[in-house]
Amino acid sequence: MPDLVADGPRDGGTLPPSDYGLLVPDGWFRIPLEPGSWKSPIRALADRVFDGQDDAVLLKREFAKAVGARAEEGYENGGVELYISTASIGPVPLSCSLLVTVAPAGEDLRLEARGRLQEITDVVLPFAGPATTRRTRKVPDAEDPTGNRLPVTVVDYAVRVPNTGAVLLLTFSTSLDMFADAMTDLFDAVAKSLHWK
Repeated sequence: MPDLVADGPRDGGTLPPSDYGLLVPDGWFRIPLEPGSWKSPIRALADRVFDGQDDAVLLKREFAKAVGARAEEGYENGGVELYISTASIGPVPLSCSLLVTVAPAGEDLRLEARGRLQEITDVVLPFAGPATTRRTRKVPDAEDPTGNRLPVTVVDYAVRVPNTGAVLLLTFSTSLDMFADAMTDLFDAVAKSLHWK
């Protein structure tokens, strides 16, 4: 977990929180993003996703490689933990993820609308305070290097860490375009569980 106190005041004022907590649905797999810590959880995640599929060795390897690349990219951008959903409704996997990032004091992090496919809203999270949320629908290019052809809905929550200049950013994403509104409601429920420790 991040050291949120590092960005707090030193003048004897109200102490900032030292950590945060989130409640995520069953079937969401946590991958810590400290250097060198994600390889073992990614192997365990791949084992869970491909359990009983002995003929899917190459798919399992590619899956682990893709999640590893996502973890590394998340860490390089300030990410502290990544959650990947392994849940499904019947045969339909609930394809979604959550990246938690800490932007330290002094880093300019503002959620701004860029184009008509984004919505910006000010909200109050019950246990964490005021936040800004941005919903974006991204349609991949025909030459997307990942091979993705499905629109992706991304919902960001930027939350100021009390008594610091730091910002906690929750970035949810899903490629279930038909169920984007329902998934956004789920993301909102997770964000509303955010609390300071």
